[in-house]
Amino acid sequence: MSPLLATALTLAARTVPVLPLRAGKLPFGNCPSCRDNACGGRPNMKTSGPCDCSGLCHGWAAATTNTHTLTSPAWVRAWGQAQAVAYHPGGAGLTVVDLDNADAIAWARQALPATRAVPSTRGEHWIYRGAMQSANAVRDGVDIKSTMSYARWLGPGIGTMTTLPEAVRALIAKEPATVRPTPHAITVPLSTGRGECPHRTPAYLDRGITMAEERITQASSAVHSTVYRTFLAVLSAHGRCGCLTELHAARLFAAAQARGESARHCSDAWSNARTALGM
Repeated sequence: MSPLLATALTLAARTVPVLPLRAGKLPFGNCPSCRDNACGGRPNMKTSGPCDCSGLCHGWAAATTNTHTLTSPAWVRAWGQAQAVAYHPGGAGLTVVDLDNADAIAWARQALPATRAVPSTRGEHWIYRGAMQSANAVRDGVDIKSTMSYARWLGPGIGTMTTLPEAVRALIAKEPATVRPTPHAITVPLSTGRGECPHRTPAYLDRGITMAEERITQASSAVHSTVYRTFLAVLSAHGRCGCLTELHAARLFAAAQARGESARHCSDAWSNARTALGM
């Protein structure tokens, strides 16, 4: 048994959902059946992850406490190639404030209640008891990792874990004003609304858009192609039934522009994705 798998099983026994990370601190890619979200990402409450496949699909959503899944042949092969163990903080009822540099740590010591701290490569992870919405770059060098996100397991840390304070929850209030434009800023064609809607609840579509935002935000390279592939996946899953709105497109464009993409490139990528899908 690999040391990483042993660590994962220990965490799973403590009801912490875990998954392996490959080089670059990234989850393993979707299996062939789910590539480019071809499966639709529909939730399956009986197993880990959002669909019926047995692979390590869908990033953070693959995190599980199921020891049978963690030790299945596909997962054992992945653990043999993995570089680190990750966990889903929100799934464990936790929130990680990822402080990426010394200035961020100094700010946290002044602005946030003390809690359990874990040294990271460049800073610290502050872990609070309680889950919330995840958000990147809430201020310079500070990310929030909780629901629909993952964090590297860096050890148990030191200090007493305290309850998630309002000071942390308030950090994401700045995000809509600084990252997401208003809907009228987007002038790209959406869907015709003639297809059958597979979205059982509005939360399903919102979850898909949030996952797409995270995919763009977390791209470590090839941002141009990542944006295009993400737009293609979103339109493939949600573009023919009329559920996509300009607000959804605005969220995706904002995530891309936050990574340095121009508005022109976003519009071109969206149009090219529609053309590729025959829309």
